[in-house]
Amino acid sequence: MAATQESSEQLQKGLRQRHMTMISLGGVIGAGLFVGSGAVINQTGPAAVLSYLIAGILVVLVMRMLGEMAVANPSTGSFADYARLSLGNWAGFTTGWLYWWFWVIVLAVEAVAGAEIIQRCRISAPATASIASTIAQKYQ
Repeated sequence: MAATQESSEQLQKGLRQRHMTMISLGGVIGAGLFVGSGAVINQTGPAAVLSYLIAGILVVLVMRMLGEMAVANPSTGSFADYARLSLGNWAGFTTGWLYWWFWVIVLAVEAVAGAEIIQRCRISAPATASIASTIAQKYQ
């Protein structure tokens, strides 16, 4: 019995390319993307699409590099573990906390962008109610 539980808790390579594609698309698409890109395209014109294309290529390359590191050294931690293994404890610590700080900021930006979208659809709703409903729907 103990051997069965121990083997089921081990890390397995079960993600396929389609899984990684859907995870990356789900992580990228958000209200902030649509609101932010609309404002940028409005101000700069079609050149913004070229900038987004270049940035997208860089993101794909970074994600492929992370995938290669995950296959070469699978662990139950996050990508901060790869920074820790490659550059030392200070890099892993810094990467982990910067990632946490990034998501604290993104949560607020996504809530405000979602509230703007909801307020444009339903003008009578106050912004604070829209922000609260956006957070409740996204993180339930």
